[in-house]
Amino acid sequence: MKILLIVYDNDSFIHWFPLGLGYIASALRNAGHDVSVYSQDRYHYPESHLTAYLDEHKFDVVGVSVIAGYYQYRKLLKISDAVNASKNRPFYIIGGHGPAPAPEYFLKKTHADAVVIGEGEITAVKLLEALQTGGDLSGVKGIAYLKDDKAVVTEPQPLIEDIDSIAWPAWDLFPMDYYALLRMPHIRNNDRVAVMLTGRGCPFKCNFCYRMDKGIRVRSPQSVVAEIQSLKEKYAITYIAFADELTMASKSHIRKLCHAFIDADLKVRWTCNGRLNFVEPDILELMKKAGCVFINYGIECMDDVILKNMNKVLTTDQIIRGIEMTLEAGISPGYNIIFGNIGEDAQTLQKGVEFLLKYDDHSQLRTIRPVTPYPGSPLFDYAVEKGLLKDVEDFYENKHTNSDLMSVNFTRLSDEEYYRVLFEANKTLLENYYKHQNENAIETARKLYFEHDATFRGFRQT
Repeated sequence: MKILLIVYDNDSFIHWFPLGLGYIASALRNAGHDVSVYSQDRYHYPESHLTAYLDEHKFDVVGVSVIAGYYQYRKLLKISDAVNASKNRPFYIIGGHGPAPAPEYFLKKTHADAVVIGEGEITAVKLLEALQTGGDLSGVKGIAYLKDDKAVVTEPQPLIEDIDSIAWPAWDLFPMDYYALLRMPHIRNNDRVAVMLTGRGCPFKCNFCYRMDKGIRVRSPQSVVAEIQSLKEKYAITYIAFADELTMASKSHIRKLCHAFIDADLKVRWTCNGRLNFVEPDILELMKKAGCVFINYGIECMDDVILKNMNKVLTTDQIIRGIEMTLEAGISPGYNIIFGNIGEDAQTLQKGVEFLLKYDDHSQLRTIRPVTPYPGSPLFDYAVEKGLLKDVEDFYENKHTNSDLMSVNFTRLSDEEYYRVLFEANKTLLENYYKHQNENAIETARKLYFEHDATFRGFRQT
């Protein structure tokens, strides 16, 4: 069958490589299908261009995958309108963390023909087999579709236990020279970036998180090394952005990865998502030796009661010790803090601000965003139970209008007080960031003119 996979434009200048679609493209191509990619992200095409493209080129199936963001939801509706307007409208499949927890709602909103729920490498292939043979879709695991205006949700597709067996993303179908321009912390201007996974899933269950796959499955270090070597050879990659939910899935996993990187003499620098209760000096030393320059940590709050409410399985003492060890090891930490979870108030927010100011190493601009109860998360269920949200439609159509605006107020503050304290917090963080940027620019000018710094390359932002 002739397949078109749509990479939507999320309004970024340079986008992350769409790993999910990359894996699906490989699986479908290996199953004998003719796969093409529509790169709206690179070219910033309007949706009218997609309709014209589908009119001009006939496809059997078109697919798109989105997360549960406010922008992505509205973008999906626009893309769906464009697909449905085509005179050659293909069979239309949607997937990703957005549609998965609410398939009936998304099917009716988008008029898609099917939702792929969970990992798609097996499900997508089986779905296309059923379409080719005219088989009953109810026999395909891991999908949803409408029948008599009601969603039929089939038996879940079991997770792929041996993820080393999954074919690498079909990089050659995507504009890799474009994605290589992604900018990351501590990157050099001539670095070329690739996005990769060392595993799938996360062993933790934070109350604000929705995940389709339970638990965690990690790749063998040898498989990860082989993929990096291939990316270096084919695309001259020098920097890897590991996009796992949690690369530091365990102490043993990160140790094995680092030893493999060192033994293979990869000579790439990399960033990953980490867990502060897995941080130890010897692990950080090993990570730095293996090329790690930045670890993105999910801190979320600097109050032990709120961390417990979140089911974060982390304490403020662990956070502080872990961040101090990371800085001492010469690796930059990324600080993610959110505000507004159950029980939060102005004091818990201020603790987060003070922490960010104390441990700022100026490698990134960090602000504090409101917590969002995404459908499928325990926090969403809590909001519905307490009457703070009606349903999925209320969330997407009325409440979740922007990730920096509150969707649901779980605090005892009024909405006006909530925004006032959040404004003051971020005003402090923004002033701190730009104060340092200003001082750094002035120091650069001083070295240029009074020390005749011949390495100066202009007052550039990138």
